[in-house]
Amino acid sequence: MIRHEASMTSQVSTTTPSQQASGTKLAIILGIAIGIGVFFYFDLGRFLSLDALKSNRDQLLAFTEANYVSAVALFIVVYIAITGLSLPGAVILTLAGGFLFGSGFGVLFVNIGATTGATLAFLAARYLLRDWVEQKFGNRLGPIQAGFSRNAFNYLMTLRLIPLFPFFLVNMVSGLTRVSLGTYVTATAIGIIPGSFVFAYAGRQLASINSLREIASPNVLLAFTMLGMLALVPVLYKKFANKSNDRQASERET
Repeated sequence: MIRHEASMTSQVSTTTPSQQASGTKLAIILGIAIGIGVFFYFDLGRFLSLDALKSNRDQLLAFTEANYVSAVALFIVVYIAITGLSLPGAVILTLAGGFLFGSGFGVLFVNIGATTGATLAFLAARYLLRDWVEQKFGNRLGPIQAGFSRNAFNYLMTLRLIPLFPFFLVNMVSGLTRVSLGTYVTATAIGIIPGSFVFAYAGRQLASINSLREIASPNVLLAFTMLGMLALVPVLYKKFANKSNDRQASERET
């Protein structure tokens, strides 16, 4: 009996931390794969289209008015799942948030769902891939990592504001950097407000919208791009100031 217990103890102790980490990573990858597989296998994306939203607006509005708290909770959970798994449909959900909850509360609930989902995607990318990336490309990425971490907030604000950079891609790439979690969450929560407001406000006029292009007009995209570039001004100023100081110091030495 004692020998049996000792053998069981030795078997348990042979599980190394690296093996436990590998098992956890495998479970996370499996969970993500199942979530994405379910979404596409059952074609759940058909519910996240402009036509589907307009066709079911009366039912959605009636459900929200009758079950406001449940509707808010369900909306946030769905938004977290969509952004956390990097699935398409966030724009339609933002329109729905504005239509169902109004511009103000719609932006608030969108921000909670989008920021939480983006943070989960960020953490998943960091846990699953960052060590491998640094081992593989650490020497070449070192200067880039250092530069990004020093100005992480401004860079992230720019990436969030300029529509050229896909939301899901920013989530995953940021996870591979050394940016702190607090900086990432803060920059994401602030940076997505302008875009969320535009689409949530448009959701109030849902009946008159025939295409998403009517919302994301060239003028709106240009305004977001200019806001994003504005976030880089402190970084550029710091670089020019440092160069100027270095030049002055070298002149004094000579």
